[in-house]
Amino acid sequence: MVGVAQLDRALDCGSRGRGFKSRLSPLVYVITVFWGAFLLFQVQPLIGKYILPWFGGGPEVWTTCMLFFQLLLLGGYAYAHFLTSRFTVRVQVAVHVIVLGAAIAMLPIVPHTSWKPASLYNPVFQILLLIGACVGVPYFVLSATGPLMQRWFSGVHVGKSAYRLYAFSNAGSLLGLLSYPFVFEPAFSRRMQASIWGWGLAGFVVLSALCGMLFWRHHNSSGRVDDGNDVVESAVSAPGVGTRLLWLALPAAACVELLAVTNKICLDIAAVPFLWVLPLSLYLLSFVICFDHQRWYVRPVFLLAFLLGLGAAAFARIYGDDLSARQQILIYSYLLFSCCMVCHGELFRLRPHPKYLTSYYLTIAAGGAIGGFFVAVIAPLIFTSYRELYVGLLASCLFVLLADKSPSLGRGRRRWVYVGLVLAAGMALIVMDTPRGQTYKRAVLSKRNFFGVLTIWERDRDIPSEHRYVLQHGTTTHGMQYTDPVKELEPTTYYSRSSGVGLAMEYLMQQKKSRIGVVGLGVGTLAAYGRQGDYIRFYEINPEVTHLARTRFTYLTNCPAEVEIIAGDARLSMENEPDQGFGLLVLDAFNSDVVPVHLLTKEAFEIYLRHIKQNGIIAVHISSVYLELSNVVWKLADYFDLGAAMIEDNEDDGAAYNSDWVLLAGDKKLFELSPEFAAATSRPDEVDSVDLWTDDYVNLFQIMR
Repeated sequence: MVGVAQLDRALDCGSRGRGFKSRLSPLVYVITVFWGAFLLFQVQPLIGKYILPWFGGGPEVWTTCMLFFQLLLLGGYAYAHFLTSRFTVRVQVAVHVIVLGAAIAMLPIVPHTSWKPASLYNPVFQILLLIGACVGVPYFVLSATGPLMQRWFSGVHVGKSAYRLYAFSNAGSLLGLLSYPFVFEPAFSRRMQASIWGWGLAGFVVLSALCGMLFWRHHNSSGRVDDGNDVVESAVSAPGVGTRLLWLALPAAACVELLAVTNKICLDIAAVPFLWVLPLSLYLLSFVICFDHQRWYVRPVFLLAFLLGLGAAAFARIYGDDLSARQQILIYSYLLFSCCMVCHGELFRLRPHPKYLTSYYLTIAAGGAIGGFFVAVIAPLIFTSYRELYVGLLASCLFVLLADKSPSLGRGRRRWVYVGLVLAAGMALIVMDTPRGQTYKRAVLSKRNFFGVLTIWERDRDIPSEHRYVLQHGTTTHGMQYTDPVKELEPTTYYSRSSGVGLAMEYLMQQKKSRIGVVGLGVGTLAAYGRQGDYIRFYEINPEVTHLARTRFTYLTNCPAEVEIIAGDARLSMENEPDQGFGLLVLDAFNSDVVPVHLLTKEAFEIYLRHIKQNGIIAVHISSVYLELSNVVWKLADYFDLGAAMIEDNEDDGAAYNSDWVLLAGDKKLFELSPEFAAATSRPDEVDSVDLWTDDYVNLFQIMR
């Protein structure tokens, strides 16, 4: 634990011979800034975890949350800037105390179930509105803490630098983030976490009021507001337009890269708090290092590290399919950290005189908000893939070079040679991310929306018997159909007749009429099993998937069974509808390569079991490159005392893909007595070492391949 004397030295504001009050004052400011930042970044994963299941469980939910936090951070910084630059000390303290009271009045921050969306017509707007109503005022107050307290600190401690308070602020943010997945999430329920956070906010309000009192008392004793710069302030020139633009551009580029990397690893692995926290922690760590002292940012070292990061990004783009989950996380985390170090290092090199402190931080926050808005709103409209990852790298390179003032790059035309090289490298990275056709495969359609990137590939056009269309979501195939009339209605990919779901369908077909529920539409392949008199109810959250399944593929239109598609999140839909009496419920809602985790929790299965007939089956698709999902499903089977059978289908002939399914049933003897499931494997021993997944806690490390 850092002591009072150490804090005094760290802030360079201690003085021998001064009394206890002179040592207490900087300590109060440090604790307030640190604690406010801790709470600020604790609430982000907490509120994200609450609403993730309501909006599909994909990484875009977190990206939208981050956009909200960036916008509120900008609002808080603007509030601090105008409050301290336009009003007297008395008004500043009085206004802030009122705002603090309003924050307390907003407690508790738990979203009410009435906020659950009835539709997902405009998810971004719905998410922003929900978070604003639940946590907007407290987050706004916490956002203003850093620049406001630094300005007040400069007024109380004459001539002492307040920039290191920014490092303490980011250290608090970092601790708040890292403690969430490792301490608070596993130890407390979400409601208890919200309660603890509320008490923490109350303590923060007391500390903030104490800081205001110290500032007011100093003002009254000195008879004026002393910001510590009066002697030299008149000689300080205002930062130029170019410098201010770099204050905006550098954090914008870093924020784009932060959100793009978060999207990348969440899309390929899972959208869980740890994978939100890790990139954001690295982003904050770069702020802590760069703003603690100028000695830490050694420009040549980190520029070289960034260049290696660019090489790593190219390597991951080319060989990504051969990398493990941990390797993917390591490469993209290194890329993000090196990028943020050079962006924030250059940002610190451009720091102004304390006279312009609040406008400096306000501009930084504006840059972050611009970066967040670009990734969450603009990128899905202008890109058909996740190109913002490479656009962020290109922008970072360009802005870092423009920020350089050293002779080696700043004279003559040499700088523009480097700029040209960076532009060429960036364009190469972007081209690498463009869907590429081959002699046997070409992209005929690519669309992107809130739920991800959908691409339709045409394969073997010149071979009529093999000509087919494939739907890909992100990096994973979500369905395929042949154009040959002989093969057109044959179930393909993970749904072939030898797959786990194919065997379950064969067992179900022994009944005259069947009711089947399917979570995840894809191209509608499972409709190929439908017979006259059957009822198949698809649940699909992505409206674009529904449109493509109906217009580009024919499984649905040619199905003799009654087919109904329910729009929206499957879990929410089933939670609010009467019991369906399904003989078979298929869980196949993949978001790129992973199942949204909120569909594999104890609470989710309580809903599913309500919709299954007494002798019904739940078929869970668990094929995943990075995660051993079978252990999660077996653990759920143990908890609910269900019979379970794992079907591993290794048939891979172009039409059928390798697939893994776990079948669950209330009748434990079903899979032993029915010949259709003779190929089922036994319960893995590793299941005992895996925790039960709940809405409050998911442990991803236990199931990583």
